[in-house]
Amino acid sequence: MIHGETVHSPLPMDLPWWMPDHFVFFGVLYIVLGVLGVALTVTVLQSLRDAKKAGH
Repeated sequence: MIHGETVHSPLPMDLPWWMPDHFVFFGVLYIVLGVLGVALTVTVLQSLRDAKKAGH
């Protein structure tokens, strides 16, 4: 990737990780998406557990 060229894909293997601005932006983006994904998974699992407990 040439300096100043736009990112063609947000996939990790397509990013120029050697550019500090891309590294920081996409690093933070992937961390936030990961935390949201874990929180959503925990919420769904707790809801299923509570529904199962209330269903008996």
